[in-house]
Amino acid sequence: MHYEYLIFNIIVISGPLFFGSMKKFYFLNYWRESGISIFIAAVPFLIWDSLVTGMHWDFNSNYILGYKIFGLPIEEISFFITVPFACLFTWEMVKRHSKKHEILNWDKSIIAISLIFIAGGVVFLFIGKGYTGLAFLIMGLCMLYDFKLGAQILKYRQFIFFFVLISLFTLVFNGYLTWRPVVTYGEQYQLGFRIFTIPFEDFIFGYALLILSTTIFERLVKLKVFTDNEPAEKVISN
Repeated sequence: MHYEYLIFNIIVISGPLFFGSMKKFYFLNYWRESGISIFIAAVPFLIWDSLVTGMHWDFNSNYILGYKIFGLPIEEISFFITVPFACLFTWEMVKRHSKKHEILNWDKSIIAISLIFIAGGVVFLFIGKGYTGLAFLIMGLCMLYDFKLGAQILKYRQFIFFFVLISLFTLVFNGYLTWRPVVTYGEQYQLGFRIFTIPFEDFIFGYALLILSTTIFERLVKLKVFTDNEPAEKVISN
């Protein structure tokens, strides 16, 4: 069914839009912050996507409408809007309903893990595993960006719960895309290790995208708090 990837995107975003319009879960007041963060984060990933489509992965013509921009199906471009929006909604709900907004003291661990990803990315690129290498490299850079220049969401205790939720969502939604399959892969560019039907690299790709969009979103939310002249204590607690 040629509408299938489009329907997938509608399903992904419909839940956050529906619940985000309700008073208890209201999120639509962050439309500007979420829109800016999604756009900024999407640009480098869409460039990456456009450059490697047809090599690292491709799209099954049976499940897309066939309209493309810069070589990408419009449904794939929509993916970089619907999925980050759903995850930003999830992040805000996790943050809002957490009893404690504790900052964990694991700076050295974050830096070490980031450098391991970057070094691993270089090695994988050198041996011809392009998807693995780029995924690791971008993941490490996004982690360093959050730690050094971003909102440092990786240090929040609630990020652990958020990470678990995102992993579960990835199993469901990305699992569907790879099971059909809507997305097909050039196996020679990856390690060949899959979790169910999902290439291991897809998890790293998704985590990097969501860390980047979430850290930009969190910085914009904090800036909004300052410009609204609210107490600094609220900024820290968020």
